[in-house]
Amino acid sequence: MDKAEEAPRRSRRGGGRAGNMRGKGSAIEQMPWSLPVNSDKPTEPLSEDGVQAVHNGAMRILEELGIEFLNPEAVDILRRAGCIVNGENVRIGRDLVMEQLKGVPSSFTLTPRNLDRRIEIGGRNMVFGNVSSPPNCSDLDRGRRTGTRESYRDLIKLTQYFNCIHFAGGYPVEPMDIHPSVRHLDCLYDKLILTDKVVHAYSLGRERVEDVMEMVRIAGGLTHDEFDAMPRMYTNINSTSPLKHDFPMLDGAMRLAKRGQPTVVTPFTLAGAMAPVTMAGAVAQSMAEGLAAIVLLQLINPGCPTAIGTFTSNVDMKTGAPAFGTPDYMRATQMSGQMARFYGLPLRASNACAANYPDAQAAWESAFSLWAAVSSQVNMVYHAAGWLEGGLCASYEKFVMDCETLQQMIAYMKPVSVTEADIAFDAIKEVGPGGHFFGCTHTQERYETAFYSPFLSDWSNFENWENNGAVQTPERANKIWKQILAEFEAPPTDPAIDEELQAFVAKRKEEGGAPTDF
Repeated sequence: MDKAEEAPRRSRRGGGRAGNMRGKGSAIEQMPWSLPVNSDKPTEPLSEDGVQAVHNGAMRILEELGIEFLNPEAVDILRRAGCIVNGENVRIGRDLVMEQLKGVPSSFTLTPRNLDRRIEIGGRNMVFGNVSSPPNCSDLDRGRRTGTRESYRDLIKLTQYFNCIHFAGGYPVEPMDIHPSVRHLDCLYDKLILTDKVVHAYSLGRERVEDVMEMVRIAGGLTHDEFDAMPRMYTNINSTSPLKHDFPMLDGAMRLAKRGQPTVVTPFTLAGAMAPVTMAGAVAQSMAEGLAAIVLLQLINPGCPTAIGTFTSNVDMKTGAPAFGTPDYMRATQMSGQMARFYGLPLRASNACAANYPDAQAAWESAFSLWAAVSSQVNMVYHAAGWLEGGLCASYEKFVMDCETLQQMIAYMKPVSVTEADIAFDAIKEVGPGGHFFGCTHTQERYETAFYSPFLSDWSNFENWENNGAVQTPERANKIWKQILAEFEAPPTDPAIDEELQAFVAKRKEEGGAPTDF
């Protein structure tokens, strides 16, 4: 189906300064919007025998130990498929697992309201999303504080502004000043108005999932049939490791699957705490937990787009605190990449760090996390910009710093050209022994675009840096996010669509929104 055949009832094109798809802006000059393709061979720490060993371990977990499904509908579906059920414990045979995996698409397209922002998940494609779900946020001026709607909107604007952020994941900070019963309504309204990128729904009960699907449909100017015809949004669910899937996440994923919308299944297996202390054991458990839910979703809607996620890392065995960007985290991600390719599934990972401040530790842990994703041929990177404190805080400065790193990763993944002009024999001949290439024609024709140009790094010498105030990276990032928010313009939205969204939000608030325990 081409764009003409998919014409909406009302305009849904985005763009404008907030889109900044060409990379021009007064705050920074960033790289234009692009969808990276990772052409490198992945790092594979497991031998073929190692892959089979982890696979066999995952299958034994499913067959002999089983997974607890705290959702009666899910249990009933699995029972009817031939699984062995004992209360909430479900044992799944490897033949059923492998048969259901045959129907999972190895890649799929997510199409938001702006068709130019569609993204491909799977294959060698790699996309990045914003930090999601921390209860706190921070910046150098106001310090660490509880999330509010204002800070939520700020971080959504950064999500829209940066071209290296391809999808708007969960709430970049929880707006704690909005009651949980209606928080999803205000948050999705803001997200759908301030961004034109792919959005996410939390699987936290029937009302929230159904409301978000309807709001995405309205924002896209879609009929119900058009919404159901292709992936327009997605959710992510986590298992309750070890060996358990809870009710609300399963409920939400099942509802999306019935309408053809994708789910990323991401076990949160911290080695030494919620999983075995060995990386092989932790990855085997992670695969078992993830595959169990994927089998369920395929039984509900065969061929529904689904991905598996990895969040396997280690804990500090002295304190029990999670650690990220570690050698063990990197190896676990690479091992998970091998297993995802073995099962033919798209893979999600994260840009995680345990640092409490946007400092050197934050930079190196995030760099290692991102390199683990690149070297593992990960398709979807969650929390790619803004994550601090093991996910407890969203940092404005770290968001900008991470986007600099993401741009460098995207530049790194560009194909290497080896044409005759690239080999530059004539230029080498022209310069000859002892010369330099600054002034030769070959350099003059290419110097403006030859190398990656950062928007955040300071490449000046020490004396110039000192004379200019000795400004360090977090302070430079602080200045940039302020400039971005000052110049931000939301992507265009059809007034009729905006009115329909506002009416839906008002109606659902009158009805009480979603039930809570408060």
